[in-house]
Amino acid sequence: NKVLSGLFILHPQNFDGAAKVTCMAWAPNNAKFAVCTVDRVVLLYDEQGEKRDKFSTKPADSKFGKKSYAVKSMAFSPDSTKIAIGQTDNIIYVYKIGEEWGDKKVISNKFVQTSAVTCLLWPVEHTIVFGLSEGKVRIANTKTHKSSTVYGTESYVVSLTSNVSGKGILSGHADGTVVRYFLDDEGTGESQGKLLTHPCPPYALAWGASSIVVAGCDKKIVAYGKEGSVLQTFDYSRVPSEKEFTVAATSPSGQSVVLGSYDRLRVFNWSPRRGAWDEASPKEIPNLYTITALAWKRDGSRLCAGTLCGGVEQFDCCLRRSIYKNKFEMTYVGLSQVIVKNLSTGSRVVLRSHYGYEIDEVKIMGKDRYLVAHTTDTLLLGDLVSNKLSEVAWQGSGGNEKFFFENEMVCMIFNAGELTLVEYGSNEVLGSVRTEFMNPHLISVRLNERKQRGVEENKKLAYLIDIKTIAIVDLSAGFNLGTVSHDSKVDWLELNETGRKLLFRDKKLRLHLYDIESSVKTTVLSFCSYVQWVPGSDVVVAQNRSNLCVWYNIDSPERVTMFPLRGDIVDLERSNGKTEVIVAEGVNTVSYTLDEGLIEFGTSIDDGDYYRATVFLETLEMSAETEAMWRTLSKLALEAHQLHIAERCFAALGDVSKARFLNQTNKIADTVAKETGGDGTEHYQVKARLAMLDKNYKLAEMYFLEQNAIDEAMEMYQELHMWDECIAVAEAKGHSELDNIRRSYYAWLMETNQNEKAGEVKESERDYTGAINLYLSAGLPAKAARLAMSTDELVSNGDIINRIASALIKGEFYERAGDLFEKIRNNQRALDCYRKGNAFRKAVELARVTFPADVVKLEEAWGDYLVQQKQMDAAINHYIEAGCSEKAIDAAIGARQWKKAVHILDLQDDHSGGKYYLRIAQHYSSVQEYEVAERLFVKGDHIKDAIDMYTQAGRWEQAHKLAVRCMSQEDVSALYVSKAQELEKEGKYKEAERLYSTVDEPDLAITMYKKHKMYDDMIRLVARHHKDLLQETHVHLAKELEAEGRMQEAEYHYMEGQDWKAAINMYRTNDMWEEAYRVAKSHGGANAHKQVAYMWAKSLGGEAAIKLLNKFGLLETAIDFAADNCSFDFAFELARASMKHKVPEIHLKHAMFLEDEGKFPEAEIEFIKAGKPKEACETLVGRGARSWCWDQSPSECSYIRVSLCMYRGVDGVLEQAREWEMSGEYSRAVECYLRVKDTSNVALLEKSLTKAAELAIKFLSRDRAVEVIQAVGPRLVQLRKYNVAAEFFLNLELIKEAVDTFIVGEEWNKAKRVAKELDRRLEDYVDQRYKEHLKNQGKVDSVSTNFKILHKYVALYATHLIKELEVEKVLNLYSQHGVPANPQNFNIYKHMFLELLNLRDRDCPEAYRMWAELRNVLIQLCENMTKSSEANTPAHEEFEQMLVIAHYYATRSAAKGLEQLGTVAAKLSISLLRHTELIPADKAFYEAGLAAKAVGWHTMAFIFLNRFLDLADGIDEGNLDTLDHSDFQDTDIPFEVPLPAKLHVSVEKREEIRDWVLTVSMDQRVEQVLPRDERDTYEASLLSATSGVRSLPCVITGYPVLRNKIEFKRPGMAANKDDWNKFLMATKTTHSPECQDVLKFVSQWCGGLPTAGYSFH
Repeated sequence: NKVLSGLFILHPQNFDGAAKVTCMAWAPNNAKFAVCTVDRVVLLYDEQGEKRDKFSTKPADSKFGKKSYAVKSMAFSPDSTKIAIGQTDNIIYVYKIGEEWGDKKVISNKFVQTSAVTCLLWPVEHTIVFGLSEGKVRIANTKTHKSSTVYGTESYVVSLTSNVSGKGILSGHADGTVVRYFLDDEGTGESQGKLLTHPCPPYALAWGASSIVVAGCDKKIVAYGKEGSVLQTFDYSRVPSEKEFTVAATSPSGQSVVLGSYDRLRVFNWSPRRGAWDEASPKEIPNLYTITALAWKRDGSRLCAGTLCGGVEQFDCCLRRSIYKNKFEMTYVGLSQVIVKNLSTGSRVVLRSHYGYEIDEVKIMGKDRYLVAHTTDTLLLGDLVSNKLSEVAWQGSGGNEKFFFENEMVCMIFNAGELTLVEYGSNEVLGSVRTEFMNPHLISVRLNERKQRGVEENKKLAYLIDIKTIAIVDLSAGFNLGTVSHDSKVDWLELNETGRKLLFRDKKLRLHLYDIESSVKTTVLSFCSYVQWVPGSDVVVAQNRSNLCVWYNIDSPERVTMFPLRGDIVDLERSNGKTEVIVAEGVNTVSYTLDEGLIEFGTSIDDGDYYRATVFLETLEMSAETEAMWRTLSKLALEAHQLHIAERCFAALGDVSKARFLNQTNKIADTVAKETGGDGTEHYQVKARLAMLDKNYKLAEMYFLEQNAIDEAMEMYQELHMWDECIAVAEAKGHSELDNIRRSYYAWLMETNQNEKAGEVKESERDYTGAINLYLSAGLPAKAARLAMSTDELVSNGDIINRIASALIKGEFYERAGDLFEKIRNNQRALDCYRKGNAFRKAVELARVTFPADVVKLEEAWGDYLVQQKQMDAAINHYIEAGCSEKAIDAAIGARQWKKAVHILDLQDDHSGGKYYLRIAQHYSSVQEYEVAERLFVKGDHIKDAIDMYTQAGRWEQAHKLAVRCMSQEDVSALYVSKAQELEKEGKYKEAERLYSTVDEPDLAITMYKKHKMYDDMIRLVARHHKDLLQETHVHLAKELEAEGRMQEAEYHYMEGQDWKAAINMYRTNDMWEEAYRVAKSHGGANAHKQVAYMWAKSLGGEAAIKLLNKFGLLETAIDFAADNCSFDFAFELARASMKHKVPEIHLKHAMFLEDEGKFPEAEIEFIKAGKPKEACETLVGRGARSWCWDQSPSECSYIRVSLCMYRGVDGVLEQAREWEMSGEYSRAVECYLRVKDTSNVALLEKSLTKAAELAIKFLSRDRAVEVIQAVGPRLVQLRKYNVAAEFFLNLELIKEAVDTFIVGEEWNKAKRVAKELDRRLEDYVDQRYKEHLKNQGKVDSVSTNFKILHKYVALYATHLIKELEVEKVLNLYSQHGVPANPQNFNIYKHMFLELLNLRDRDCPEAYRMWAELRNVLIQLCENMTKSSEANTPAHEEFEQMLVIAHYYATRSAAKGLEQLGTVAAKLSISLLRHTELIPADKAFYEAGLAAKAVGWHTMAFIFLNRFLDLADGIDEGNLDTLDHSDFQDTDIPFEVPLPAKLHVSVEKREEIRDWVLTVSMDQRVEQVLPRDERDTYEASLLSATSGVRSLPCVITGYPVLRNKIEFKRPGMAANKDDWNKFLMATKTTHSPECQDVLKFVSQWCGGLPTAGYSFH
């Protein structure tokens, strides 16, 4: 609600007596406040309440004295520079007070009336409305100094008020009448005249936005509706302290009304929701006395009240006040009105809703210049600089609008794909369009920015409909001016200031100009990096690479001025008559000044100031650009009839004739202007001369003849030698000089040797002989012949005819000569002439009448002539008429009239036309009219061609019918089989099959499909032709597919072949248990899936097996099955881990099995473990022991068990050891195991010693464990178990002992490897011992021989294993026996390497051991090659590359085992892409894409997986020719890669990838561009695209090492510091053995690690 607060006293009260304030007024600009008291002095205050000025009023007549009147009312003019004063001495004075304080006060108007002025308003410019005591309401016009009566009543006017807009007036009269009058009803439709009658005089009268409030001396306030009905009554007559209401005021918004009475102000606020007034708390001020005047400040922020005692109180009127950004003060003076004040400048803007809507929060945007506010139904916008405000209808959109303030004239609002334009100061939306592109560079608005001749409203918009289409709209007229469709994406556009031309640039940096009027698009510049219109002109500035380009005249886009630049344009400035282009040249800024004269020329042309344009051009030297401008100006000056300027232009251009002509014209115009006034250009001579200049002579003639200036018109034509037109004018007007003109014309023709024209003149005068002579002398015998033949008297003149005929023949006008001879009946000569002139039609017509025998020859000659003229069509009929059939056929074929040719052929009796059938048939074959072609081939005896036609068209049945008819069955079969084989080579298998089927050779088709692995088609044919072999074929195919690793397809064929067991077996052997289980469940018997689950579990073992069996609910069944099938170890493993209650049962089954096997000692132990002592004793009895122990107590049984153990010797000791082990007494268990010394049972002894060693290493202290191992080791060596013994020594880091063990066992390679990897100090020791060994055996000389023999057999075995696809065994073989640098073995090593890369599913942590072993083998090979003659050969380099690849694979497997090394694994997968000449490309891209996707690098994942799909499609098609390499330009990823033999990813996974790539490709956020680094190069590329420098690869990730690098001792080895530290930290925190192994390898490979102190545990 409206609150009146903060009382400020502007003028103190006089408590000595009445000194009332008679009237007050606020200036509309809120800067001045005027107060007048009973002393008739007007006091002027500023808006802060400071008194700044005053002036005294004057009486109507000074003779009555200064106290003869009182001031009743006053008002400011709308411009705030004048005050109107209404006085009781029957006058209104208008004082001009000026704009500044202290300006001189001058009376500008005075209006004398017939009675006292009682009240006064100044609502609109020049119009003062006032009321008189005699009851009249009048209007005074300050412009005309006159006043007039609006309406009159008989009752004193007590009050006047206006509505919010000031266009409506209410007057209150002493009899209670309230009258309404509109200066402009603004379309409201409200009535005028007497509105209502109030019960008492309406001294307090107020007109709110929706209601009228009236009050008076009856202490009642009544609110009336718009048509005078009572809405509300507020009765205060029973309030003792209330007195009559004296005055009322309405807030500027019309939402609040204040009424003054005694010591009190009553406030009412309009409630739009209720449609009624709400009373606020009254403002009561003791001792204020009666309020005599009220004035509300125009911005609504202050209300001033004047009192009976002369006091003026000022009240602050606001709902709330806030500070915005510490720069602006927001004062909400009403629900629909806000005052925005700039705290730094003090300037203010009143933001008000014209519709009375409540204003929400006001925002200041666009560099603190623009206001934005919402109401429920409108949007308010304002420019704080220009003070222009707008309110437009706007439906709320949740505040989702985006505002753009780049244009000072218009606000651009973007909301939900719609662009709305609002011009500041206008309350209508300027325009609205649909667009998705809301970038200020892609929208251009021009609003009346440069005035043009004849154009009032020029408002244009250019915007993008889509990224390649620009629309231009006329906003004032509301229609589309044009659409520009482009072939590339547009990234910038701008209209010129007049909106006639559009510049736009596309993504290819091409700059285009579009002329909107002519719809012509021109490309003006390529490689454009900057472009801008020069402000205030149509000059364009742009940059092309290192050139500054300026178009001073954009109408000639080919004329461009260019300057070299050394930098980039950053800005364009135009001020103080100077235009400068600002260029950044490195750290400096340089300005280039443009030619202001040329810029001004364009502007003056557009503005129509041609004189100024001439002045500019005269200052310039002549150049191509200046010449173009003079030419443009000349054209425009002529159009505008500015002839002096046009003359100057042609003089400048050097066009002397036009300049002289215009000079003469200007003299005529100047003379006329002096005589008659005006500019003289409307005179007929001037207009005619301008028409002549434009070569419009008929228009010039019209101007002359309109003024009856016949002689001038004829003179014009004579000067131009246009005699025919001159004579025509003379004839039309009956001119007396007509004959003389004709004679002059003839004489002139003869003088100028224009014999033809002269002849025409003679002919028109009927002097035919003279005309013919002239025609012949002019070399025009044809014209002479025409005249002669049309005149009978000349035909009979033989001399003339002979002369004409000779001239015609001489000029080779044979046809016309023939006509002449025919006319004189000389038919023979006529016919000869016709022949010579090829006028065969006339010749034939003449011959038919006079020489019938010659007609046939003439027809043939006519045909020959037409063929020569390539008119084959026309020649056909003439050959037919002449009977020349062959020529007719040739012509028909030449004219492609095939049907006519066939028709002529068919009419021939002989067989001479055979040669034509082939050509015509070939045509019909080419247009696929095969039946016609066949008939013609057969007719022409070209059956083989017909068969070829049908086979090429794929119409095998017709071809077969034809072949059978004409060839033997064997020939047909041979033909079809050979044709089918050709089609097969071309890959046209369906067509080949049809041919095979046609000659009943389905087996050949089956073989073809099998050969090309098109198994579906093969099966289809087998089913059709060999149904009995179908199942067998399915199984055979399945086996082949299984061998190729195509399991899914193999499964399908096994199923079709009813051999589900083979499918299960296939999956089982390939360790694909899930698939095996699925097949068993779907296709096997009732128990098949259980058996598969059991085998699956058995293969897994341990916890995994139990989980699996639990999942299928088969755990107990599996335990029983294992026990029943004698798999007791597996049964025990399952039972102990999950079903301990079944352990005794298994022991029992095991015991019974052992008993059946005759293994009684083992059976006894198992019976006892099963808790069956009775059965144990029975077994003993069976062996002669006592039988009474079975029914003893458990404690006695224990004693018996011990006794039994003692009795049974070794077995008893082992049993005791196991019991200690089960009970956790590991030390005792170890001692028991060590007691076993039965050398007769080597296996048992080895088992006992191994168990003792394992328990000691695992559970005993290191010292004790060392003791045990040192005891166990020599005993194992005695048993020749060297490897086992050495392994135990290595477990406890007893390296010397391990090496000695290998030496004793003559495992020299292993001894060397251990020494080399774990303690290099022992290498020499091993070598020494090896030499001694050989020496002792007498074989020192045969060391190398033995080694070569060994590796010969190793190589043979490896070759066999590679053929058997046992490539991992090959790796193990070389890992065990070493890799000699033998060139004969290199092929094996390569095959091994490539086959290992081809293995599937090795992208996992579990594959680490394989990759590490491969890496170790390759580094050993490379080291051996370095020491051999193969050092630094291409083979050596290739194996070094293989070593890098193996290292990356091993490191990746290690990194995949640790979550924190996910990015390292991804980088390694990406780095491997540069080695796709060795790695299968589809596998590499698949793994790299998945790795990038896993770590969230979606752009790279998208590009790599997209490449994988392209490769997969290429593998299917059998070539990679169609691959698009554009994504990998400027990278080190090779383009030329080998075609993988098969896809390394399953079909299902490929389809998953395809779906993902398709999904991502729809997402515009993922761009298909590889990420770049600081080199502006793909981040994983070692080779810089810009400099060509090759960076070192990181030993941990393979990425280029750019900076922050760690260098190793070995040259060329480096690592990225961040990646190295990450790997090191992960290794330390997780103790990953794989990562430790990687670091160990890096140390070996790179010559040591960069930091000391790291050990491997």
